[in-house]
Amino acid sequence: MNFRIIGEINDIETIAVGNSIRELERLRKVYGSRRWRKLKVIATIQLEDGTVCRAEVHWYEAHGLGKKEMKIKYILE
Repeated sequence: MNFRIIGEINDIETIAVGNSIRELERLRKVYGSRRWRKLKVIATIQLEDGTVCRAEVHWYEAHGLGKKEMKIKYILE
């Protein structure tokens, strides 16, 4: 499902760092060996069909690369 963050990002929380990330080996193969973090936020998003809602969004992030593999975990509204 494609979406984009259109509003404020709230409640930023780091879920895992480095070896605590289950997908670390795959991330390093695909994007390179960096200091990886998995984050979760509450944000206002817009879905493909134009629906605007608040959702919990997770992604991986590495220094110098930015956000990778963003996904919606829960729609809150």
